[in-house]
Amino acid sequence: MKRDAEEPDAFAMNLMLGIDLGGTKAEAVLLAAAAAADEGRPGAAPGSGGAGEVRWRERVPTPAGDYAATLAMLVGLVQRGRAAASAAAASADAATTAEQAARISIGIGTPGTVTADGRMKNCNSQCLNGRFLQRDLEAALGQPVAVANDANCLALSEATDGAGAGHGVVFAAILGTGVGAGIAVHGRVLTGPNGVAGEWGHNPLPWAEPGHDPQWRCYCGQVGCVETLASGPGLARDHREFARNGGSGAALGAEEIAAAAARGDAASAATLERHASRLARALAGVINVLDPDIIVLGGGLSRMPHLVERVPQLWQRWVVSGGVREPVRTRLTTSLHGDASGVRGAAWLGRALLQPPPG
Repeated sequence: MKRDAEEPDAFAMNLMLGIDLGGTKAEAVLLAAAAAADEGRPGAAPGSGGAGEVRWRERVPTPAGDYAATLAMLVGLVQRGRAAASAAAASADAATTAEQAARISIGIGTPGTVTADGRMKNCNSQCLNGRFLQRDLEAALGQPVAVANDANCLALSEATDGAGAGHGVVFAAILGTGVGAGIAVHGRVLTGPNGVAGEWGHNPLPWAEPGHDPQWRCYCGQVGCVETLASGPGLARDHREFARNGGSGAALGAEEIAAAAARGDAASAATLERHASRLARALAGVINVLDPDIIVLGGGLSRMPHLVERVPQLWQRWVVSGGVREPVRTRLTTSLHGDASGVRGAAWLGRALLQPPPG
C-alpha cells in the first residue's frame, strides 16, 4: 500500500530531534516517544505518546555574532541527529529506510520569539534578530522545522512528561538571568496572537511597597518590572543596594547569597525573604488571572530549595479569596528535567508539528 505523501511514517512519529539554541552553547537530543499504547498511562500528556527516552545527545559551542555560522552549526547538528536516527533504525527495524529516518521531526528552542512575518526578535544572540531562521533552516533541511521561545519549550516538556504531566494548565516559569514563562493547556503551548503569552516578567510587581520594593528600569523600557527584582541579577542587586543604603550585605551573586544564608548569614537570609515575598506576589497575580493547576520553576534560581516551601506560604495573602479564605490549590514545584527540559520541549514541539490538531 502506497503511503500518502503528507502522512508521517510511524518511525518519524516515534523519533524526534530537539535543539536548544543558547547564547554560548547549543544542545541537541534525539528522543524516542513511548509506544502509543502507553499514552493512557498515569502522567502521560494528551497526544504525547508517553515519556521520551534519550537516544542521542550532543553539545556544541554557539558561534558568537555570526548568523551564517550559527545556521551551519544547526544544520550540522540535524545531520548528525539524522545519522543517529538511522543507526537506531538499523538496530530496531531493518525495514526502516534512511529516507524515513531523515524525516524525523525537528524542533528548535531559541532565546527569542518569531514575529508574524517569520523574523526573529528579542534574541540575546543579536545576530539572530531580524533573520528568518525558520525559513532558512527549512530551506537547508528540506522539511518543516518548528521554532519557539525557550520558555514555551520548558512548558511543553514539563507538561508532556515532566513535573506538570497530567495537569490541565501548566505555567512554567524561568527564573534566571531573566524572568519569563511558557503556558501549556492540555499538553499544547499557548502563544497568543502577539506571541507574548507568559511574559509575566514584564508586568509591574503587584502590590509593590514604596520604599521597600525598588523601581528599577528594565531593559524593555518600563520601570518596576517583575524581572528587575525576581531574576538572579535582580536578587544580587537588591542585596548590594540594601547594604549601600545602610543595611548589611555585599556584592555577591545569587548562588553566593543562598549559600551564605544557609550558613546562617542574617543579611543574606533577609535578602532571600524579600525575594520570596516579591515572587509570591508576582505568582499570586498569575494565579488570579490564569489559575493554573501547577506552576513549575526552571532556571538557575529554581534550585534554591526554600522557594517551593516559602512562596506558597506567602502567596495565600494575595490570591483573591472573594470573602471566603481557603487554601490555594495551585501547586508549586521545580522542573523534573532540570537544564534538559528546554531541549526536550523543543523535541516535543517538532513532533507536534507533524500531528493533526485534535478534533
